[in-house]
Amino acid sequence: MDLLENIDDEGILTLTLNRPDRLNAFSPAMLDALTAALRRAATDPAITAVILTGAGRGFCAGGDVKAMASRPDDPLERRAAELRLRHHDIILGMRTCPKVIIGAINGPAFGAGLGLALACDLRIAAASARFGTAFANVGFSGDFGGSYHLTQLAGPAKARELYLLGEPVEAMEALRLGLVSKVVPDEMLAEEALALARRFARGPRVAYAYMKRNLFLAESAPLTEVLDAEAWAQARTGLTEDHREARIAFVEKRPPRFKGS
Repeated sequence: MDLLENIDDEGILTLTLNRPDRLNAFSPAMLDALTAALRRAATDPAITAVILTGAGRGFCAGGDVKAMASRPDDPLERRAAELRLRHHDIILGMRTCPKVIIGAINGPAFGAGLGLALACDLRIAAASARFGTAFANVGFSGDFGGSYHLTQLAGPAKARELYLLGEPVEAMEALRLGLVSKVVPDEMLAEEALALARRFARGPRVAYAYMKRNLFLAESAPLTEVLDAEAWAQARTGLTEDHREARIAFVEKRPPRFKGS
């Protein structure tokens, strides 16, 4: 199977890209499975948080260049429609999923693999991880939302540099640029990602969902629209059992015990 799925007893879904012999380069089966898994994560109340990682020594090398060499040249309109249908669903699914998605970047994340990593809500990188756009090396312009997210995270000047020159970035430089939240020794990556996922699994999950919605909206909407969305979401989360529990816990001077409702 090109995508492995595991749900633990706290409802944390781990998705593992599973083509280690190709540095987890995409296959049609992997992309279809990832799309379906993200849809389930968005709608299944039993899933509390998501970890996305890669098998073996890489996170994701992006498109499978070897497979591209034998692929027939489709008409432009057909190829563009295929990219919109398959690739856009994954990135938008990640950004709009109400569950927090953590990228555990265990090795190289290049091309579309970089785009996939950047679409996660938070990213923890192993010390051996490397990041790069890589599109110029194969005569592509880029996809999977990489140009958007890299501009948002690193700024337009750095995004241009990374796309046009195509030079890779080591883990500590990615941390400095804001592409990842934390860099840890390779052997600690899985443990650190799971600890972070547990924090979200045990937290106010309804509030997290509305935080994600507000932050996504804030990337493109005017202030007035964001203020309206914040007001509605604040009123909605104020009616949750988690907010009620937090109020009681504050008075009783103890940590709240959230249930995600």
